Amino acid sequence: MTLQQSLHSICNIARREIHRLVERPIYIFCMLVAPVLCIIFFLSLMKDGLPTDMPVAVVDMDGSATSRNLIRQLDAFEQTKVIVRTQSFSEARQEMQKGRVYGIFYIPESFSVKATTGKQPTLSFYTNGTYLIAASLLFRDMKTMSVLAGASVGLQTGQAKGYTDTQIMGQLQPIVIDTHPIGNPWLNYSVYLNNTLLPGVLQLMIFLVTVFSIGMEIKHATSRNWLEMGNGSLTISLLGKLLPHTLIFTMVAFLCIAALYGFNAFPLHCGWMPMLVAVFLLVLASQAMGVFMIGILPTLRLGLSFASLFGMIAFSIVGFSFPVLGMDPTLQALSNLFPLRHYFLIYVDQALNGRALYYTIDQYFWLAGFLILPFLIGKNLKSALLYFKYIP
Repeated sequence: MTLQQSLHSICNIARREIHRLVERPIYIFCMLVAPVLCIIFFLSLMKDGLPTDMPVAVVDMDGSATSRNLIRQLDAFEQTKVIVRTQSFSEARQEMQKGRVYGIFYIPESFSVKATTGKQPTLSFYTNGTYLIAASLLFRDMKTMSVLAGASVGLQTGQAKGYTDTQIMGQLQPIVIDTHPIGNPWLNYSVYLNNTLLPGVLQLMIFLVTVFSIGMEIKHATSRNWLEMGNGSLTISLLGKLLPHTLIFTMVAFLCIAALYGFNAFPLHCGWMPMLVAVFLLVLASQAMGVFMIGILPTLRLGLSFASLFGMIAFSIVGFSFPVLGMDPTLQALSNLFPLRHYFLIYVDQALNGRALYYTIDQYFWLAGFLILPFLIGKNLKSALLYFKYIP
């Protein structure tokens, strides 16, 4: 078959696939509506970067001017909002058990008196670890407040003894810590999550749509006609079928990149091209993985189950929620089987750190290498397309 005939067959199959996409609203939803809604939803949900005004309860057993000043300063933190003030720890504990507050800040009796007489009073704070992010942020604020309270008492004591401010600060903070968070200095959760979460959703949709479109051919016994339009060539048939999918998903992927680095101005130290190439290769690699899935399990139910499971595991194993280097060595090796893992490494090296492309080029080759997968199961998939009889 000549090149011209091959291109003609690909175009005919692509037109056939476009008609199938239009006839079934599920395609439009999975390929356009769901990804775009996820982009809008997640970027809007985390538009402030960090959750703010998280409720806490304060148990003030002291009732002094010092304790009231502590409460005002704690309430002034951006992430913390004091909504309950009580002298009963049981009441505060009940509020936490009901889920109305995420933390309790406890000021003991005679706090101000003990603090000024050097008797080392104890400030206690409790956080609900069930809510990991809320508990971590509130723990940070309450710990900061307790450190500041201790420094304030130390400053007052030193001044009463006639020490200079320089002498006092040398005792309160003998070592000055200078911290510089790299990549995401604002500690913005939207930067941390959405740069991997949104491509992960896109990858999942590509898995499902690819498996569904080929599985429906098998289910409705239209696969023979599809192969005949490709002159019996599985390669040409797949190219024609997936071409419209590739164009649509690439458009959505570029929209996602534009929303992240254009509209939201997330860190992009490498320029646009490395990330556009990376997300395009992610689309192709995900389609190749989808073809591999339906080739291994050539039934619609099993293929979709495989795609769903594989796509959901990707969110946990690629390394953005739990470091891959902290996993079991077997899981570290398995993480390379997920296209999203290599996209994540490209994002970290290029967009966040702005490293030279030389250090990340192997991840691009990994993504391109997934295109080999359809050839590994070509014989099994073609046999299923020709001879498999779907049993309801």
